[in-house]
Amino acid sequence: MNELKVIENDTKVVPYMVQGKISPMRKIYFLKFIGRCIVLMLCICLGFLRPQDFDILQDFMGRFSILHVLWFVWMTDMLLQLIYVKKHVPLGSQKLFHQRYIPAKGGFDGHGLREYIRKRTKSAYQVFIIYAVGIAALGLLKKVGILNDIWLLVICAFFYVCDLICVLIWCPFRIFMKTRCCTECRIFNWDHLMMFSPLLFVDGFYARSLVAMAVGVFLLWEYCIMAYPERFWEGSNEALQCSSCTDKLCSQYCNRKRYE
Repeated sequence: MNELKVIENDTKVVPYMVQGKISPMRKIYFLKFIGRCIVLMLCICLGFLRPQDFDILQDFMGRFSILHVLWFVWMTDMLLQLIYVKKHVPLGSQKLFHQRYIPAKGGFDGHGLREYIRKRTKSAYQVFIIYAVGIAALGLLKKVGILNDIWLLVICAFFYVCDLICVLIWCPFRIFMKTRCCTECRIFNWDHLMMFSPLLFVDGFYARSLVAMAVGVFLLWEYCIMAYPERFWEGSNEALQCSSCTDKLCSQYCNRKRYE
């Protein structure tokens, strides 16, 4: 693992980000955030000005639409969560793979690991239930005719932006998860499942393929947590410890909590 640049700060050594420098990973995520905002604006404009472009939802193999490109981008994003990627993908998303596991020196507390997984899983499924209620409300709005397929896809694009707001600015799920940062987040790879949940109420290959892929990512993640829990706790995986972090993807809140 690459060594971190450090600076002397009185009696302790702290990583260079404390001085305000932004890590390469965080810069990449800011660029992604800008791109996702553009995607949202594009989807809204198409919804008002070119609703025919959303015919792809029922006829995927019909006339080409810019939404084909968006489908490809989304599918590629999910594929990168299913395979081990050495660079340009944050550790929080890749910690399920053994290549990202650094066993704790001297072993670890098995009871502590079990308690950590139990508590975080309980919190995770509280989030799941609350989120499911919100998605069910969207389904009800679709059923009564307030929403249609076009605006359900636009809502997915809105969630696409919100995903990076959670990473870069503030994450409401921390209220339930008590998570220090994205790197240790128990539900990091739930993002696409949450993002594409509105498409559960849309027929056609476009929606069903995205939902199916998102479910596949979710199931792999949950399987690995149950089968290899040691990869998900900083007490057993040194790669997740603040002192080992190379992503520096955290918001200012996480950074402040880390070194106070």
